[in-house]
Amino acid sequence: MTLRINDQAPDFTANTTQGEISFHDWLGDGWGILFSHPKDFTPVCTTELGYVAKLKPEFEKRNCKVIGLSIDPVDDHSAWAKDIEETQGHAVNFPMIGDTDLNVAKRYNMFPADESGTSEGRTAMTNATVRTVYVVGPDKNIKLMMTYPMTTGRNFDEILRVIDSMQLTAAHKVATPVNWKQGDDVIIVPAVSDEQAKEKYPDGWKTVKPYLRLVKQP
Repeated sequence: MTLRINDQAPDFTANTTQGEISFHDWLGDGWGILFSHPKDFTPVCTTELGYVAKLKPEFEKRNCKVIGLSIDPVDDHSAWAKDIEETQGHAVNFPMIGDTDLNVAKRYNMFPADESGTSEGRTAMTNATVRTVYVVGPDKNIKLMMTYPMTTGRNFDEILRVIDSMQLTAAHKVATPVNWKQGDDVIIVPAVSDEQAKEKYPDGWKTVKPYLRLVKQP
């Protein structure tokens, strides 16, 4: 089954570096990020994992948990974590899934459902599709999907920005414009009439076009 935004994030039970977890139970009532890696001891992913560890307090401020995935065994993850701390200056402080049977990768469309075999003998190149970020909301639905090539490090500052936008727009009837960041003006969505907007924004707003109304961030 192809996954799309607003689909329910597939639930699963898996072994991780912090013990067995049931994904939906582990998420609780908060937000979550599931991000995957094609292979342990790969250079780009090493830099990513270190940076996510550094950012973990920022995710926690947003009530957002982080979990990584690689199809290699958990024991390999633990050994890799030592390299990550040594080279990136930050210890991995979130669980890493050992997806040796490819179950989670298949559920999340990183491999075809009929992909055979296990992690044994696979290389980073044969796992090139396992480079995806999923953001899951408190309702357990997928809010964002991003897949990167192996040679391009992911921008987790951008993922933080998107979470800020999604949490803001979930709480208020607004949208965020291009390159928006915290504190910038936001867009009143077309579903809100001018009459309704007057009640919510008594100080007014800027009308660029009838369908493009800018107002200070709530």
